[in-house]
Amino acid sequence: MRKMNRALTATTGLQVQRAQKAPAKKVPVQPATPAAATPAKRPAPAYSTPGDLATDRLLTRPVFILSPVRSGSTLLRMLMNAHSRLHSPHELHIRRLEVGYGSKLSEKAMDALDLSRGDLEHLLWDRVMHRELVKSGKDFLVEKTPSNAFVHRRIRDCWPDARFVFLLRHPVSIARSWHEGDPDKRTYEEACADALRYMKAVDNARKHLTGGHTVRYEELTADPEGKLRGICAFLGIDFEPSMLDYGKRDETQIHKGLGDWRDKIRTGTVQKGRELPKDDEIPEILKPMCKAWGYLK
Repeated sequence: MRKMNRALTATTGLQVQRAQKAPAKKVPVQPATPAAATPAKRPAPAYSTPGDLATDRLLTRPVFILSPVRSGSTLLRMLMNAHSRLHSPHELHIRRLEVGYGSKLSEKAMDALDLSRGDLEHLLWDRVMHRELVKSGKDFLVEKTPSNAFVHRRIRDCWPDARFVFLLRHPVSIARSWHEGDPDKRTYEEACADALRYMKAVDNARKHLTGGHTVRYEELTADPEGKLRGICAFLGIDFEPSMLDYGKRDETQIHKGLGDWRDKIRTGTVQKGRELPKDDEIPEILKPMCKAWGYLK
């Protein structure tokens, strides 16, 4: 730099100097924008009932266990899955499977086929469940997701030949189990209110879906063979003693609290579990449902 400046000064009288850094320009702070609101849940789509089951549905006479949370539906699922003709996988949550259009052209194309978004979702539900059934090699699929009770009308419209098994349990036992399953997430009072939503949905389903079969958890654990025989008779299949020796030990360990159920079912000691709540232990919020289900006179 010195040599260059000496030459420049001798010839032009000018010099080169290092430019000073310009001070950083202050950018005005913009006020924080409010967080975007949670998108509203899409309304239930329009749909039509299948005109021809042989064309529109792959599943034949599926079985749905409709029950509140913590009502023993996992136990009933595993008992039924032990039958050679019944396949009952884990909860499938099919009602949360939704279909969307990638373009207006695809929507118009489906309209030309008389397929609305709801119809397309029903085709998806049916295909997913049928795939599980085919993999099992059995005859009938049994689905037991508790939240299905909230869409029981749509399930009946999707599969007009569906059969329904209603599983009930003492409302207080449901609420206590729902609270004890995650006491940090919900208080007992909150568990009562939340579980009651499922109970009301199941109660509405029992009133609307005539011709279903009702079984109580307390009766199932006290007389498993008798209640399973009743379910089999309702489904038009023969009772199999293997239902009382359901599953494999490693499978039952997956479900919290079910590790010893198979032995208890076999030996008839399963009824020695938690005692039914006394009438004075029933919260006010659960009394109407206890009366409706015959647990409180």
